[in-house]
Amino acid sequence: MGTGEDRTHMVWVSKDQTKIVTSNVSSGTVSIIEASTRNGMFGAGPQKNWEVTDVTAGRGSEGFDVSPDEKQIWTANAQDNTATIIDFAAKKDITTIPISVRGANRLKFTPDGKYVLVSGLGAGPGGGSGSPNAVVIDVATRKEVKQLNLGGSSAGILIDSVGNRAFIAVSGGNKVAVVSLKDFSVTGYITPLAQPDGMAWAVRQ
Repeated sequence: MGTGEDRTHMVWVSKDQTKIVTSNVSSGTVSIIEASTRNGMFGAGPQKNWEVTDVTAGRGSEGFDVSPDEKQIWTANAQDNTATIIDFAAKKDITTIPISVRGANRLKFTPDGKYVLVSGLGAGPGGGSGSPNAVVIDVATRKEVKQLNLGGSSAGILIDSVGNRAFIAVSGGNKVAVVSLKDFSVTGYITPLAQPDGMAWAVRQ
C-alpha cells in the first residue's frame, strides 16, 4: 500500500494486526494506518480496507516507537535534533522536544514505559569527542536524565525481554554497548564488530 509520503521507512505493527505505524523520513511525517471494514459495492459482503492518516513530525523523522500502553508515538527527527510526541488515538502531535544527539537515528521505550532511549549517528552540540551518542529521556517530565558517550555514532537499540539491559549498536565504534536499565550506566561492550546497526533476538529451539 502507499502512504503518499516520501521515503517510508521504519514499521511497527500492533499485536492484533489492525494498526500499522511507519515513519516517512523525507516528508517529515508519521503515517498511522488502521484497518477498517466497509460493505462492498453491488451487494458484496464486508470488505477490509486500510485508512492512512499522516501526522506532521520533524525533518528527518525516522527512528520511532509506540509506548507500551499504545497511547503515544515518539519519533526522533534526525535533522532537527528533536523528538515529536504524537497522541496515537487522536492522531495528532502533542509537542516536540529538543534532544542532545545529532542525527537521531533510533528511539526505543523501556518495557515499563517510563523512559525513552535515543541514539544518534552524529555528535552532539559542539561536535567534540565528549558529545553524547545516546540520551535517556524521562517520559513523564519529557526531560533528558542521562547522556551517554559511547565512542562513536550509534544506531540500532535492542532491549532484553525482562527489561534489564539495552543493547545499542555503536556503528562508528564497531561495537555494541551494553547499558543497564537500572541506572543507565554502560556495563560493557561486544566487540569487535563491523559497523553494527539493526539487531534482533534469535530464539534457540
